[in-house]
Amino acid sequence: MSQIKLVNDVIALIKARNPIILIATVEEKRVERALIEPLMTLKNSRGESTAFDVRLWDCDSGITDATGQEADGGKGMQDISSVLAAIRDSERRAVWFLRDAVTPWLQDPTVRRRLRNLARSLPSSPASQARSIVMIAPSSDIPPDLVDHISVVKWKLPDRTEIARILDTALSPYEGEVRAKMLAPEDRDAAIDAAIGLTAESAQATFAQSIVTQGWRIVPSFVADEKKRIVNTKGIEVYDADPRGLDAVGGLDILKEWLSTRRLGFSQEARSFGVPTPKGILLVGVPGGGKSLTAKAVAAAFACPLIRFDSGAAQSKWVGESQSNIRNVFNVVDAMGKCVLWVDEIEKMFAGATQGAADGGVSSDALGTFLTWMQERTGQSFVIATSNDVSKLPPELLRKGRWDDLFFVDLPTSKEREAIFQVVLKKYKRSPEGLNLSVMVKETKDFTGAEIEALMSDVLFKTFADGKRDMRTEDFQEAIKSTVPLAKTSADKIKALRDWAPGRARNASLPESVVSFDGRKFDE
Repeated sequence: MSQIKLVNDVIALIKARNPIILIATVEEKRVERALIEPLMTLKNSRGESTAFDVRLWDCDSGITDATGQEADGGKGMQDISSVLAAIRDSERRAVWFLRDAVTPWLQDPTVRRRLRNLARSLPSSPASQARSIVMIAPSSDIPPDLVDHISVVKWKLPDRTEIARILDTALSPYEGEVRAKMLAPEDRDAAIDAAIGLTAESAQATFAQSIVTQGWRIVPSFVADEKKRIVNTKGIEVYDADPRGLDAVGGLDILKEWLSTRRLGFSQEARSFGVPTPKGILLVGVPGGGKSLTAKAVAAAFACPLIRFDSGAAQSKWVGESQSNIRNVFNVVDAMGKCVLWVDEIEKMFAGATQGAADGGVSSDALGTFLTWMQERTGQSFVIATSNDVSKLPPELLRKGRWDDLFFVDLPTSKEREAIFQVVLKKYKRSPEGLNLSVMVKETKDFTGAEIEALMSDVLFKTFADGKRDMRTEDFQEAIKSTVPLAKTSADKIKALRDWAPGRARNASLPESVVSFDGRKFDE
């Protein structure tokens, strides 16, 4: 939703005599700048003024007018109860912006009572005395007794159009060749993309910082790095995608083929054809099977940012703050447009939702917030959720339609283990020449991909300590013998996963094959 539409929606609510409006955002200044001038210059269809005066209040400055000058009691009005009384008694046609009205003021039953009384009386005031209250707060959580009296508007982060205006404003003091050198035309879209997901204030500051620190240039990579630093808080981290793309994943051929097809769904041609925007997948399977690696690889394959949702960091001891943090994550994700949202070990995020009210209902509320967003989102984010323990997942999360598909990631087949060895050797810049991969594959039966990569680490340490010599098959065999795979230490859990998967999830891998990539047979 563009800012212009948001402004029009809020003004429509005010003109319709909605007495109390809560705008949920951390961008207080941006909201005020967007609304105040239109409210003070309103006209009806006949060109007659229907403008409102504007009053602003916070607990430090008291009441000020639109220019920031003290008004109507000024600093003497630092208590919200006094301000609400002043609004009640005023005969001024005005919109009152209350900056600090939600927390902790709404915990006071007297304040809530005064707001309910205002919600009843303000709509019946004469048009010349029409008053509305606009509360600005980071959270949209309000007490139950006020739900029917407050209209909630969620103010979105800047979209591409607004970020482009902010970029142009940052460049506006410069002209001619100086400006041309600051940002090449071919880098403009990259600079805008790099700032998507930031608040307007943060985007402006980041562009300015790039100019000052990067030789009077706006460098998209610098802006992207600053965004990582700014955004990586309260449950969200911007990760580097694996530059190898899907080639980083050994095996999982069915899943990779499916992802390659879904990648086409983000194109404009697909939109024109009527192809729905891909929503995402749930990957269930054994730990170390490549689920998280797939998320990092998909972001590179889709050529978009990778965002990891850290549900633990989003949790808070304060009532309602966890849900607010989660909604903030989704606001950032929606603002970023095309991206991959990685929800690792999703069962931990909603564990309490399957255990009654053991956590006071926090997990159930978080689950509701997540499911609502999954159902209603209109952005281009692709969600990849992973789970090692499907028994802890709420049934609502597994319902058909929540995801494009559910995939089961099992222990790698022999063919996949060879592919994993090839990928791992290439990652560490080693050649398979001189190694008997057939033997190594046979002896790693029931090893996960992560366990196979761990073998490489052991072998590298050994060969480095032994005169920096080349690796031998025997080195891997020794490391294999000293490793107890997860398939043995957690056999019951893996069996439970395998029992659950048939009929509920698609296999991510092709069936076990007796023929390797180069025609050798593993059973010979």
